[in-house]
Amino acid sequence: MATQQEVVFITGPAGAGRSTAIKALEDLGYESIDNLPLTLLDRLLSGPVMDHPLAIGIDTRTRDFSASGLLEAIANSQNNPGFLIRLLFLDCSAAALDKRFSETRRRHPLSKNGSAAIGIEQELAILGGLRASADVLIDTTTMSPHDLRDEISRWFSTKLSTGLSVSVQSFSYKRGTPRNVDMVLDCRFLRNPHWQEALRKLTGMDSAVSKYVQDDQNFDAFFAKLMDMLLLLLPAYRAEGKSYFSVALGCTGGQHRSVTVAECLAKTLADKGWQVSIRHREMERRLGSAG
Repeated sequence: MATQQEVVFITGPAGAGRSTAIKALEDLGYESIDNLPLTLLDRLLSGPVMDHPLAIGIDTRTRDFSASGLLEAIANSQNNPGFLIRLLFLDCSAAALDKRFSETRRRHPLSKNGSAAIGIEQELAILGGLRASADVLIDTTTMSPHDLRDEISRWFSTKLSTGLSVSVQSFSYKRGTPRNVDMVLDCRFLRNPHWQEALRKLTGMDSAVSKYVQDDQNFDAFFAKLMDMLLLLLPAYRAEGKSYFSVALGCTGGQHRSVTVAECLAKTLADKGWQVSIRHREMERRLGSAG
């Protein structure tokens, strides 16, 4: 049995990403319980300390919800030395929340007349005390679900996640560098498939583009030195207890060179036994726009 069990309470306004956060915590080894009535919290946390962390999702839709009631339940739980309690608040601007409800055509849980803006305003006022008391505050206003999952991993990776997790992503410099990454590398020195008409509409996921980029005279030396550096750094970071490391590779449009290098890097690291996730930011945006 564990001597101390980590318990994370997740709250925030509807539409800020609570479901995404809970799923991300599940992937990190947390047992999750969503919308547990506050009256049952004492019973849940009075039982034996378990050997796995626990994530509890609570918001204004929870039965008998009140901000003061949740803060009181957290305070009572903190008196138990068997629990390590943290409150995660997912924040988001009212304008972004209103846009999300408009795009999904969902009804806000506090809106009786169908106007999401009124429900959002009421909910943000209700949750103000929780926001001020949060141990971890994540503003999801400009985040995609992928960004939020990465941020959750940064804050809540546990010993149950297998060693050091490596995130590799491609991006376009035109849209700015990604937030909260550990290493950024510029791939714009490699020859650009954009200027080849037959390759322009393809991406680095296509073999023709990948070959074109890898045939650049500088590619092999660049990639070898990049791998040498990462294979030096990653074990050192893992030894220091770091559980998450992110590498971002950029080019002009985020479609060709950065995608090719990211794919090669992720595959090579995975072949060497590292736990790797990969995403292509601009390709995700393009697919989202098409959808």
